[in-house]
Amino acid sequence: MSFTPPAAFTTRPTLRGTFGMAASTHWTATATAQAVLERGGNAFDAAVAGAFVLHVVEPHLNGPGGDLVALLRPTGAPRPVVLMGQGPAPAGATIEHFLSRGLDLVPGAGGLAAAIPGAVDAWLLLLRDHGTWDLADVLAYAIGYARDGHPLVAGAAATIARVADLFARHWPTSAERWMPDGSPPPPDTLVRNPEWADVLEGLIGAGGADREARIDAARTRWMTEVLPEAAAFIRRPHRHADGGDHAGILTADDLASWRADYEAAESVTFRGWDVFKAGPWSQGPALLQTLRLIENADDEQLDPATAEGAHLLLEAQKLAYADRDAWFGDGDGAVSTDALLADDYIAQRRTLIGPEASAELSPGSPDGRSPQLPPLRTDAAVADGSTGEPTVDRSGQTRGDTCHIDVIDRWGNTISATPSGGWLQSSPTVPTLGFCLGTRLQATWLIPGHPASLLPGRRPRTTLTPTLLTRGSEVIAIGSPGGDQQDQWQLPVILRLLVGGYSGQQAIDAPTLNTTALIDSFWPRTWTPAGVTVEDRMDADVLAALEARGHRVRRTGDWSLGRVTAVGRDGDGILWAAANPRGAQGYAAGR
Repeated sequence: MSFTPPAAFTTRPTLRGTFGMAASTHWTATATAQAVLERGGNAFDAAVAGAFVLHVVEPHLNGPGGDLVALLRPTGAPRPVVLMGQGPAPAGATIEHFLSRGLDLVPGAGGLAAAIPGAVDAWLLLLRDHGTWDLADVLAYAIGYARDGHPLVAGAAATIARVADLFARHWPTSAERWMPDGSPPPPDTLVRNPEWADVLEGLIGAGGADREARIDAARTRWMTEVLPEAAAFIRRPHRHADGGDHAGILTADDLASWRADYEAAESVTFRGWDVFKAGPWSQGPALLQTLRLIENADDEQLDPATAEGAHLLLEAQKLAYADRDAWFGDGDGAVSTDALLADDYIAQRRTLIGPEASAELSPGSPDGRSPQLPPLRTDAAVADGSTGEPTVDRSGQTRGDTCHIDVIDRWGNTISATPSGGWLQSSPTVPTLGFCLGTRLQATWLIPGHPASLLPGRRPRTTLTPTLLTRGSEVIAIGSPGGDQQDQWQLPVILRLLVGGYSGQQAIDAPTLNTTALIDSFWPRTWTPAGVTVEDRMDADVLAALEARGHRVRRTGDWSLGRVTAVGRDGDGILWAAANPRGAQGYAAGR
């Protein structure tokens, strides 16, 4: 038996060329990034311009009040680095404060769940250090769409409709922003956000003697003038996802003391490729551990289209995500990646993969300590991560969708970036600013001593997990929205690229699956033992074989899972790009 060959048909071609490539979860952001490349900008200029457009055109999936993780490799750099745009918990974000409010979890919607927003400062840091364009030129695209309007995508329209009652009854500023006529707008309505356009123009007007100084002035204005206004607004009590009214706790002092930064990337080698991820304050090392757990398998055993391959991937990921849920976090108590990926520990964990589906959450002890798991909740529905966008209920609870952008230029500069948070349904819109703050603190625990416990100054463990792979001069930038499913949806694509020999579009189009046997990173933090979500296009005999092994299979439709985009450069120097067709929104462009 050999690796299943790719389908003859693809939904669109794998783009190939030598000039530059961009791919993202919205066609307008992709077109913007490519336009920057066409005008002489590099990949980092293009990514920043596209990202600010994503704030405007995918407001239900990311926003200026959100966060960001990216991996970038400037041309000639020996290793990628992490662009860290995840702000920490405010000084007032103590477990005691939340418990005193009668809460046992951080709510999934409302300003009480706001960490320090990191996305805008991180994008501006990237532009200053690695871009070439002036701030005014980069922001012109987003300003234009915010002031002149853009057609509202179907997912955003559906989100607004789902939370219309919340907006109308409890968040009047959000109702004014997103339902100006008193009812949810239909898809393709031309929507504008002049307040946000004003904010962006104010950042440009911050001044400075040269390009870098102007960007630094914009960063200072953002952190010391714009965001404090948002923080003051959400300190008024307002409705949260738990049904109670609470006041936010983010302050100007919290904002003044933090800035985005760079970090070293973690990596493993798989099939001759170096795979790079962010550290255990993200969920990135879970993919690295999964690759190590399956690295000794034969090529055909790694085929996601077979019962044996799908079972191996699901069981290996259960072990990796059990370690994530016990050991990942920021700072004290978090696992070191050296211990997590050590040969003896990987060998020990690999022995736990048996022929039947495990229904246990089984973290290990990578450095000899006993694992600590939070209480396991099975009494609430678990989102399957499908692209029946958006994954949000009427209380404003959002279960982890987001957006993504990849860019590579003719010089070899490459970036994979996953911005998120600050969704329009996260918390009430700040009327003078046109955006709201995020809710990343819902990924923390209100129990002491866990690596992901809520603690002032500690970053919440983020689901954002872009990927870069390199092999000599070859490179792949890849990523996906999807909360806990982000790396799970990337894994089959990576295996089909590296092991199966698929093209980028063939790998992204192929039917996929993911496990739900992990603790949900989003409120109300449930898990489904032995659960697996699959696309109906998977072979019926394979699904039956998975069920016979004890997997609780849930079918979600033919084109329901995964929103992967990717760009790359092959061994001959040819650039390529591919984008997910699911949801009819993502696109790649290039030449």
